[in-house]
Formats: sequence, C-alpha cells, structure tokens
Amino acid sequence: MQQQAANQQDEAERQRQYEAQIHSVLMQILEPEARERLNTIKLTKPDFARSVEQQLVMLAQSGRIKNKINDEQLKVILKQVIPAKREFNIRRKG
Repeated sequence: MQQQAANQQDEAERQRQYEAQIHSVLMQILEPEARERLNTIKLTKPDFARSVEQQLVMLAQSGRIKNKINDEQLKVILKQVIPAKREFNIRRKG
C-alpha cells in the first residue's frame, strides 16, 4: 500500500516537471498575447490546447521556430490544427 502511494507521488512529480518544462518552452517561444490566447483556449478546450502546446514544444525543440510566435501567427497555426468540421444537411421529404 505504501509502495503504491509512493508510485503515485512519483508519477505526480513527473507530471509536474513535464508541465513545468512545457510552460518554460512556451514562455520562450510565445509572445504575451499568443500565450493569453492559448490559455483562454485551454479553459474551453483543454485537450485541444494541450495538443497545440505539445506541437509547439516539438517545433521549438527541433529548431523550426526561429522567432517568437505572435497572436496572428498563433491564429494561423490554430486554424491549421483545428480538425475539419463536418456539415450535415437535413432535408425533410414531405
């Protein structure tokens, strides 16, 4: 039982370290307005925001981001990442 609690604490600590790393990288690559936009998205769509954050971190670590990303650039990235929505047309026969 104690070992299970220790494992859970270790996992929680690893998760905190991972989140801190992501936050640190995002602070370096995003301008304040873009960071604000991403935080707002995180409130409404946390899974989507997390995937965008991970993609941004991967791009930064691979050296593909040269300058800080501003709000307009983040909007373009978000439009590219958003999954295509399907449109449904309902026709009634009568």
